[in-house]
Amino acid sequence: MAELDAIIHQPVRLKIMAALKALPPGELLEFVRLKKLAEASEGNLGAHIQTLEEAGYVAVEKDFADKRPRTRVKLTREGRRAFEDYVAYRQ
Repeated sequence: MAELDAIIHQPVRLKIMAALKALPPGELLEFVRLKKLAEASEGNLGAHIQTLEEAGYVAVEKDFADKRPRTRVKLTREGRRAFEDYVAYRQ
């Protein structure tokens, strides 16, 4: 990694990536829980997740749980690698 990843470096996105990296590979985290962890509003979190998704760092799954819409997010393989590179660069 030649330079700091500006996509991850933004504070809310860094919190999102760190929370997802703490999970086992492929495990999903619900939007509501991620909102609390990132200390972000729904709209703000949604925009940051979209940025990470467009970069290929996260994948978003939408479904229903007990007839209620549910959004869950997981780190992609590329996202996991990018976060590890980010942390290594910062050390």
